[in-house]
Amino acid sequence: MPIKQLRIPLLAIVAFVAITVLSAQENGGGKLPIESDWAGASPTLYNKGDQTFSISLGTMHPLFYLRANGTVTDLKSNLGGAGSLSYSYFLSPHFALGGEFGGMFSSTLGGNMLFILPFGLRATTQIILSPFEFPFSLMVGGASQGYLSTNYFGFIVKPSAGAYWRYNPDWSFGFNATYWWVPQLTASSETTIFGNFLELTLTARYHF
Repeated sequence: MPIKQLRIPLLAIVAFVAITVLSAQENGGGKLPIESDWAGASPTLYNKGDQTFSISLGTMHPLFYLRANGTVTDLKSNLGGAGSLSYSYFLSPHFALGGEFGGMFSSTLGGNMLFILPFGLRATTQIILSPFEFPFSLMVGGASQGYLSTNYFGFIVKPSAGAYWRYNPDWSFGFNATYWWVPQLTASSETTIFGNFLELTLTARYHF
């Protein structure tokens, strides 16, 4: 075929390839763009200034009391309930500071009730494997404790780990496992005790 006759088919092929390449580039090379499912969210999901508000509800599992002298005592409490509200402000895509307020209750074998109302500062770091997020938090603060006519206010530490599914840019849902370390410090090693509890909760987290 003469060269002149080849020009038109060659130009048509070149034009077709160019249009195809440009179309692929505009469509992300065949990959779904993030905006299609995550409108308004950045590829890292979090940026400095992002905030979350969480509500958690679940169960409280009393474990044991550890006395200052090393003696372990059964809490003699039944399965109870727990819940909390928390707020976080992201300083980077993987680190946030905030606060938490919550509470728990548990009935004893004698039919009485134990109440603990903790609040404090909360630091969170998390691993993101989109659409899943795995936060690790540490809450340090104070706790008001009540049992019968006895009240005590003291220190509390709550490390926790969770797993969440990012449903959309506004909401994620998951669960948390939180360890409560609740000391009751007195002047005597015989009466100083450290309460140990395990909280298991379901959580809804709003992102804004």
